[in-house]
Amino acid sequence: MFTQRRTVERFEVAEAEAGPYGVAVAADGGVWFTLVHAGEIGRLAADGTVVRYALGAAGCGPSVITAGPDGALWFTRMRDHRIGRIDTDGRQRSFAVPTPDAGPYGITAGPDGALWFTELNADRIGRITVDGEVTEYPLPVTGAFPSMITAGPDGALWCTLNQANAVARITVDGEITVHPLPTEGAAPVGITAGTDGALWFVGIGAGLVGRIAVDGKVTEFPLPDRAARPHAIAADAAGRLWFTEWGAGRIGVLTPDGRYDGHPLPGESAEPHGIAVGPDGTVYAALERGELVRLAG
Repeated sequence: MFTQRRTVERFEVAEAEAGPYGVAVAADGGVWFTLVHAGEIGRLAADGTVVRYALGAAGCGPSVITAGPDGALWFTRMRDHRIGRIDTDGRQRSFAVPTPDAGPYGITAGPDGALWFTELNADRIGRITVDGEVTEYPLPVTGAFPSMITAGPDGALWCTLNQANAVARITVDGEITVHPLPTEGAAPVGITAGTDGALWFVGIGAGLVGRIAVDGKVTEFPLPDRAARPHAIAADAAGRLWFTEWGAGRIGVLTPDGRYDGHPLPGESAEPHGIAVGPDGTVYAALERGELVRLAG
């Protein structure tokens, strides 16, 4: 245990039914987020001002969002099986995923100038260029439920396989390696690249944070609250890992050597989902009850 005390600020960004879910910090200084139940993308400015952009399909299910290599924000539309793009002026485009009912979910900017995403329902990893050209790569396992994805320190992409209890690595040429996790039922969801040359993930089913080296070696750190249901994770420049504890209404932080601290979120039914760290180390998380929180200090 260590003490990493920060000030928690709350911003009401939507009605609770809209469901803030994914969050990303963009180069324009704004914090962009998805409203999974309302079919909208929102932007929170530093002064607390909120702008919302309807996507023209209330049931499209915008989920995970990331800053793209072209200066725009890219996001998955889980329920109408499209990849969306919105620039910082609010102009939008979307692109269909070729596989029917694919359920695109996680998305990240790759090292090759494209965006890479997971397909929950189709056991595939997708790649989309900034012009909208999509390529899909089947996983070597079925029923894997590929979830979140991140660019690794080795020039490859790494993603969690929630129902296969594994982490997968895919090269930019589409070569896939699957690394099983030691704890049964860990059910990994979030994953991020750390500053230590490894990947870090959270196991929502087992209440743990894990580290996987690029050679596949896994080290696990059980949380003090094994029922916390950690969901998403992001690293700061100092190497600390910040993650949402969806089942506990808390933001957790872990040092690379395994020391933990937690920040309880004020109010009831916080349900924190997405998390992101800004260039200055400020942490942002999306709460399904209609808020974003900012942890600064």
